[in-house]
Amino acid sequence: MKKSAPRRNKHPPVSDQMKAWSAALAVEVADWPRATARSFFGFNALYRGDNIFGMLPRTCSFGNGNLLAFRIDGVTERIKARLEKDPRIGSIDQNSTRWFTFELSSDTDLHVALDWLGAAYQAASKRPKSK
Repeated sequence: MKKSAPRRNKHPPVSDQMKAWSAALAVEVADWPRATARSFFGFNALYRGDNIFGMLPRTCSFGNGNLLAFRIDGVTERIKARLEKDPRIGSIDQNSTRWFTFELSSDTDLHVALDWLGAAYQAASKRPKSK
Protein backbone atom coordinates (compact mmCIF):
# COMPACT_ATOMS: atom_id res chain seq x y z
CA MET A 1 0.00 0.00 0.00
CA LYS A 2 1.34 3.41 -1.01
CA LYS A 3 1.91 5.92 1.78
CA SER A 4 0.20 9.22 1.33
CA ALA A 5 2.22 12.40 1.52
CA PRO A 6 2.14 14.17 4.88
CA ARG A 7 -0.53 16.84 5.10
CA ARG A 8 0.65 20.41 5.01
CA ASN A 9 -1.05 23.11 7.00
CA LYS A 10 -3.48 24.76 4.62
CA HIS A 11 -3.78 28.49 4.63
CA PRO A 12 -7.36 29.72 4.37
CA PRO A 13 -8.37 31.42 1.10
CA VAL A 14 -7.79 35.14 0.86
CA SER A 15 -10.80 37.49 0.88
CA ASP A 16 -11.66 39.51 -2.21
CA GLN A 17 -11.02 42.69 -0.24
CA MET A 18 -7.53 41.52 0.75
CA LYS A 19 -6.81 40.61 -2.88
CA ALA A 20 -7.64 44.19 -3.85
CA TRP A 21 -5.50 45.64 -1.05
CA SER A 22 -2.60 43.34 -1.94
CA ALA A 23 -2.83 44.36 -5.60
CA ALA A 24 -2.80 48.06 -4.67
CA LEU A 25 0.22 47.60 -2.39
CA ALA A 26 2.05 45.56 -5.05
CA VAL A 27 1.59 48.36 -7.59
CA GLU A 28 3.10 50.89 -5.18
CA VAL A 29 6.05 48.67 -4.21
CA ALA A 30 6.80 47.86 -7.87
CA ASP A 31 7.98 51.48 -8.33
CA TRP A 32 10.66 51.17 -5.62
CA PRO A 33 14.25 50.71 -6.87
CA ARG A 34 15.32 47.04 -7.10
CA ALA A 35 11.92 45.86 -5.77
CA THR A 36 10.43 42.78 -7.40
CA ALA A 37 7.58 40.40 -6.66
CA ARG A 38 7.67 36.62 -7.12
CA SER A 39 4.92 34.06 -6.73
CA PHE A 40 5.44 32.03 -3.55
CA PHE A 41 2.92 29.34 -2.48
CA GLY A 42 -0.22 31.47 -2.82
CA PHE A 43 1.51 34.70 -1.87
CA ASN A 44 3.48 37.38 -3.68
CA ALA A 45 6.89 37.56 -2.07
CA LEU A 46 8.42 41.05 -2.20
CA TYR A 47 12.17 41.34 -2.69
CA ARG A 48 14.74 44.09 -2.61
CA GLY A 49 17.40 42.60 -4.85
CA ASP A 50 17.83 39.07 -3.48
CA ASN A 51 16.43 39.84 -0.02
CA ILE A 52 12.81 39.09 0.81
CA PHE A 53 11.09 41.82 2.81
CA GLY A 54 7.36 41.16 2.54
CA MET A 55 4.57 38.76 1.65
CA LEU A 56 1.23 39.80 0.17
CA PRO A 57 -1.66 37.31 0.01
CA ARG A 58 -2.60 36.27 -3.53
CA THR A 59 -4.72 33.11 -3.14
CA CYS A 60 -3.88 32.13 0.47
CA SER A 61 -4.06 34.17 3.64
CA PHE A 62 -2.30 34.38 6.96
CA GLY A 63 -4.79 33.65 9.72
CA ASN A 64 -7.90 35.79 9.38
CA GLY A 65 -7.45 36.61 5.70
CA ASN A 66 -6.61 40.31 6.07
CA LEU A 67 -2.96 40.05 7.07
CA LEU A 68 0.23 40.83 5.18
CA ALA A 69 3.69 39.95 6.45
CA PHE A 70 6.95 41.89 6.49
CA ARG A 71 10.48 41.17 7.68
CA ILE A 72 12.69 43.49 9.70
CA ASP A 73 15.96 42.10 11.03
CA GLY A 74 17.83 43.91 13.78
CA VAL A 75 14.82 45.84 15.05
CA THR A 76 15.91 49.18 16.53
CA GLU A 77 14.40 50.53 19.74
CA ARG A 78 12.51 53.13 17.71
CA ILE A 79 10.98 50.51 15.40
CA LYS A 80 10.30 48.21 18.36
CA ALA A 81 8.33 50.99 20.08
CA ARG A 82 6.28 51.58 16.90
CA LEU A 83 5.60 47.85 16.53
CA GLU A 84 4.45 47.53 20.15
CA LYS A 85 2.24 50.63 19.93
CA ASP A 86 0.29 49.48 16.85
CA PRO A 87 -2.48 46.98 17.77
CA ARG A 88 -2.66 45.78 14.12
CA ILE A 89 0.85 44.28 14.36
CA GLY A 90 1.49 40.62 15.14
CA SER A 91 4.80 38.76 15.31
CA ILE A 92 6.10 35.60 13.69
CA ASP A 93 9.49 34.33 14.87
CA GLN A 94 11.03 32.00 12.30
CA ASN A 95 14.64 30.75 12.42
CA SER A 96 15.87 33.81 14.35
CA THR A 97 14.67 36.26 11.68
CA ARG A 98 11.95 38.76 12.45
CA TRP A 99 8.66 38.47 10.62
CA PHE A 100 5.68 40.61 11.55
CA THR A 101 2.08 40.72 10.36
CA PHE A 102 -0.10 43.73 9.77
CA GLU A 103 -3.89 43.44 9.82
CA LEU A 104 -5.86 45.60 7.41
CA SER A 105 -9.48 46.42 8.17
CA SER A 106 -10.17 49.41 5.89
CA ASP A 107 -8.78 51.31 2.93
CA THR A 108 -7.24 53.84 5.31
CA ASP A 109 -4.91 51.11 6.62
CA LEU A 110 -3.16 50.98 3.23
CA HIS A 111 -0.99 54.01 4.05
CA VAL A 112 0.26 52.47 7.29
CA ALA A 113 0.77 49.09 5.59
CA LEU A 114 2.87 50.82 2.95
CA ASP A 115 4.91 52.53 5.69
CA TRP A 116 5.65 49.13 7.31
CA LEU A 117 6.58 47.61 3.95
CA GLY A 118 8.84 50.63 3.41
CA ALA A 119 10.58 50.03 6.74
CA ALA A 120 11.06 46.36 5.78
CA TYR A 121 12.36 47.41 2.35
CA GLN A 122 14.93 49.70 3.98
CA ALA A 123 15.97 46.96 6.44
CA ALA A 124 16.44 44.52 3.53
CA SER A 125 19.19 46.71 2.13
CA LYS A 126 21.19 46.31 5.34
CA ARG A 127 21.38 42.53 5.49
CA PRO A 128 23.31 39.96 3.48
CA LYS A 129 21.61 38.17 0.58
CA SER A 130 18.93 35.61 1.44
CA LYS A 131 20.00 32.02 1.08
